[in-house]
Amino acid sequence: MRTDGPELRAPVMADVARLAGVSHQTVSRVVNGHHSIRPETRRRVEQAITQLGYRPNTAARALVKGRTGILGVIGAGSAHFGPTSIQHTIEDAAREAGLFASTISLSEVTREMLDQSVEHMMSQLVEAIVIVAGQDEAVELARNHPTHVPVVVVEGDLSRARWTVGVDQVAGSRMAVRHLLDLGHADVAHVAGPADWSEARARRDGWRAELVAHGRRPREPVHVPWSAAGGYEAGRRLATDPSVTAVFAASDQIALGVLRALHEAGRRVPEDVSLVGFDDIPEAGYLLPPLTTVRQDFPAVGRRAVQLAQVAMAGGAAPPPDLIAPELVVRASTTTSPAV
Repeated sequence: MRTDGPELRAPVMADVARLAGVSHQTVSRVVNGHHSIRPETRRRVEQAITQLGYRPNTAARALVKGRTGILGVIGAGSAHFGPTSIQHTIEDAAREAGLFASTISLSEVTREMLDQSVEHMMSQLVEAIVIVAGQDEAVELARNHPTHVPVVVVEGDLSRARWTVGVDQVAGSRMAVRHLLDLGHADVAHVAGPADWSEARARRDGWRAELVAHGRRPREPVHVPWSAAGGYEAGRRLATDPSVTAVFAASDQIALGVLRALHEAGRRVPEDVSLVGFDDIPEAGYLLPPLTTVRQDFPAVGRRAVQLAQVAMAGGAAPPPDLIAPELVVRASTTTSPAV
């Protein structure tokens, strides 16, 4: 099939030079930000670029400079609020920093899938990789994968990888437990997240440490998936124990299921049982009752991950882990113990 008329093509640097009445080298200097260009000349070149809709060949520039400006992002928790929020912030922060974020979102995390994702990123000539995952497999890959490209782990075990960033999970859970103890509760039951997630273990460790610090003997925690369904099943068991007057759930989604189970069992929140979650999802303040929870600053985590990746891309040394402080948000799901 033939079409009449001239063939359309993307403008090249020579077209800009011809329209602006300058040399090819002058256009190159303007595009690359050289300061030794007369203001009038720069203005003519920039006007020609705008008029023609010229876009620099980033691939060619990368070959010349030996840099691609590509940041690989592997999201391994797309079904969960926290990892998804962090991943979106990383993509935005990368764009603001002049980087291109190449993203892979995994529906499940296995070592094989992570290996394949990293190999795919390497084929795209990424300069660094950020993995948003708290699973043990992600941390082990960051430590042991044979690649010259730095791997930044977000929300993993910050003691086991070189480049890491995250929230102080232990401090957050201790805040939650201390709040409940200060309200006069003699004990705090814990519905923990999956045991293969370092965040779940850190929150469990903080819960246990705060109870021990107050001379309490922690009961056995219940590990469930990061879901309302998991919280519901655990909540049904807890609801049958009249000694349970306070529950710390490892996430707001888990707390949502616990809340439903307590309601069905006739255990009122907070009159009979106080409940605290973790994350501060957007819906937390609109539950009945509004949920007391530990807020994580997910945008700060994402921005710091990109900053760390930039340091790694520039060949800098990995700084010591700098945990981002969480915040306790007190709402109506907690009150003084019925025994007080």
